[in-house]
Amino acid sequence: MIELDVMCHYLDDLLDVSAYADYAPNGLQVEGASEVKSIAVGVTASLALIEAAVAMKADAILVHHGYFWKNENPCVTGIKKRRLELLLKNNISLLSYHLPLDAHPRYGNNVVLGKRLDIDIEGALAPRLGDGLVLHGRLAAPLSPAEFVSLLEKHLARRPLHLPGGPSRIQHVAWCSGAAQGYFEQVAAMGVDAYLTGEVSEQSTHIALETGTHFFSAGHHATERYGVQALAEHLQARFSIDCHFLDIANPV
Repeated sequence: MIELDVMCHYLDDLLDVSAYADYAPNGLQVEGASEVKSIAVGVTASLALIEAAVAMKADAILVHHGYFWKNENPCVTGIKKRRLELLLKNNISLLSYHLPLDAHPRYGNNVVLGKRLDIDIEGALAPRLGDGLVLHGRLAAPLSPAEFVSLLEKHLARRPLHLPGGPSRIQHVAWCSGAAQGYFEQVAAMGVDAYLTGEVSEQSTHIALETGTHFFSAGHHATERYGVQALAEHLQARFSIDCHFLDIANPV
């Protein structure tokens, strides 16, 4: 068991939240019980995740995608009302870490994704590209595009969309979890064989063909499952609290 404020301060410091100008507040978003024995862990604080947290009698929820995004309607109605009502009624805290969790050098979505795919991580592709979120590295041995698709499907439990355009063998790969397809043209200009992210846009097809770079979209949810799990495993080991990852299915 740990006091809620102690855990929040620890996570805020660990993830260096003050260093980020983010699209939503990082850290404690909804305050619940003052003591935490068990945490429900997930990608997005959807109603389904909250219901599962209630069923397991969790004291807190830890996610990558929380609430109160910039430019959203601030009124507590509809979806927002139902989610907040369920959290408050059951005295469950909600903690969310967005860009700090994407970028962390040990527990970040991008670092953990690269390690999961057995990529030898060389670092950020360029300091200014996505604020250093876009990483690059090399596969131990070159793979055909079909073999790379199989690698992604094996480790992410989802068959990716492949937009061909690059060489017959893939070794130098860049990646950024979530919705980072907007970086594709800049990434391609840096000479990698392939770019992996979560989502795709119409123009991605043309960029792949015209730059000679493979593009793989493996799902926003699928590419961002692993950072929050790594963070939860660290919390569980450090503070002896129960953390349970709840994978609420999402095809996007």
